[in-house]
Amino acid sequence: MRECDLCVIGSGPAGQKAAIQAAKLGKRVVLVERREVLGGVAVNTGTIPSKALREAILAMVSRQSAMPQPGDFKLAREHTFHELTTSAGRVIAAEVDIVQRHMRSNGVSVLHGAGRFEDAHTIVVESVHGSEKVKADFVLIATGTTPARPDTIEFDGRTIITSDEILNLPSLPHSMIIVGGGVIGTEYASMLSVMGVKVTLVEGRHRILDFVDGEIGEALQYHLRQTGMTLRMGEKVVRIERIEKTAGAKTIDEHMAEAFFESGKTLRADCLLYAVGRQGATAELALENAGLCADNRGRVTVNEHFQTEVPHIYAAGDVIGFPALASTSMEQGRGAAGHMFGVPIDPVSKLLPYGIYSIPELSMVGWTEEKLTEEGIPFETGVAQYREIARGQLLGDDIGMLKLLIHQESHAILGVHVIGTGATELVHIGQCAIAFNATVEYFVNAVFNYPTLAECYKVAAMNGLNKIKGV
Repeated sequence: MRECDLCVIGSGPAGQKAAIQAAKLGKRVVLVERREVLGGVAVNTGTIPSKALREAILAMVSRQSAMPQPGDFKLAREHTFHELTTSAGRVIAAEVDIVQRHMRSNGVSVLHGAGRFEDAHTIVVESVHGSEKVKADFVLIATGTTPARPDTIEFDGRTIITSDEILNLPSLPHSMIIVGGGVIGTEYASMLSVMGVKVTLVEGRHRILDFVDGEIGEALQYHLRQTGMTLRMGEKVVRIERIEKTAGAKTIDEHMAEAFFESGKTLRADCLLYAVGRQGATAELALENAGLCADNRGRVTVNEHFQTEVPHIYAAGDVIGFPALASTSMEQGRGAAGHMFGVPIDPVSKLLPYGIYSIPELSMVGWTEEKLTEEGIPFETGVAQYREIARGQLLGDDIGMLKLLIHQESHAILGVHVIGTGATELVHIGQCAIAFNATVEYFVNAVFNYPTLAECYKVAAMNGLNKIKGV
């Protein structure tokens, strides 16, 4: 039996950072990963693969515009889907190699196999090569999540799929139904649509990405429709079936997917991506042997220090639920390791930036207009359009926009919302401003490099301050 100070189950962002943090403190660390490669969902099937595919698509058209036009993608369509996924695969392989190097350089022992609790201190790791037991003073559950797979749906990895299988498709489908207008569904819908796939995005709510600022969300919907995408908002899918190919269908397979709506409509396409929710990957952990249980979505409950009901067992990352971001998972893992070994680490900030890597991309931090209105907080908006910024013209981005939400009385920056080229990078300037209680006057008086997209902050600040002053 192998003995250690900390056994980490799962090598995603939370598991990686917890393992490294503990190793830096001189602790003996064993990292258990069920896959043959490290990185977890984030590197292998989730965050990195989807972003790598997006960059491969944009690179093939030799243009980084926020919203390339259909004609811009002619070159990309001439490439096979295999070429795109091969390009993405190189990025994934590089990320896996980086994680492996970090584990080696920090002296973290890695065991490949499925881990489960034998008791509260013992983990059994089973693989095709046999089994091994690990006895640990502390345990961190960092197993992440898997796509929700309702038992009523016949997933086959080709006609009806989840996001885990999308990069394994042999070719671009002619048409696709995407069920779910959350982050995953929206990102893949935008990528496939600009590649010429006839995409129908179905969302039960009346707006995709309903957590983002309404104006930004509506702008994204408008631009997605411009690519030829069909949006079915306020529609609930009640049944999904795999059917025989209909006469005249362009699908290369013998089957198609059919979706039945509560409203009585039906849709058919040669592929359906189901992207509604994710489930905590805890079903095979035998949590009951450690005195734990998961909720109905497989998630583990923790306190502010990421401790479960069993004090020496911690959990971090997507497996504990909101906010379920790779960025926050890293900090949660680091914080958990610090707490278990008595090293104070600042708690994860509640000021979290969100990035959606659709085409065009968008990002936000702080309050939304809807939330400010609901809370009765007086605010004004300041807007800068990329087309009025020199850098926006140089990039050929005439749809981008940055919006500041400004307190009418204190002039404090309350929120920042961006759509367009570099949105997920640009938002961090606003994040710092909010964190340090900057007022709109800071941006009015600041000097920015010219020409840059950062100038949007100055233009938006002036626009908002002029509205507040009534000039």
